[in-house]
Amino acid sequence: MSTFLELYNYWIFIFLMMTGFYIVIAQGNLIKKVIGLNIFQTSVFLLYISMGKVANGTAPILIEGGAPYSNPLPHVLILTAIVVGVSTTAVAMALIVRIQEAYGTIEEQDIHEQDASL
Repeated sequence: MSTFLELYNYWIFIFLMMTGFYIVIAQGNLIKKVIGLNIFQTSVFLLYISMGKVANGTAPILIEGGAPYSNPLPHVLILTAIVVGVSTTAVAMALIVRIQEAYGTIEEQDIHEQDASL
């Protein structure tokens, strides 16, 4: 039972990933799909940050004694991914606004029906 509780961050990762994936698949509203993608993306951030942490690790400064240190690379990559994620979300929202102006709706099914009737 203790191993189950020790790995809680991975269970949270799985829950967030499946929740985001379900939202993307089940919802027809484009804004809800973008929110689902953001939840999915947040779960990946959590996974990388969890894997990058070393128990009792210190900052990667070389000192005498050779203490274990946490690798800063996953954290730097996540900072970059957060910036890219915010930018992608902004572009997706701008596209949704244009779709709303063109079709009068942001429901995927209604958009497909309007395209089929043309």
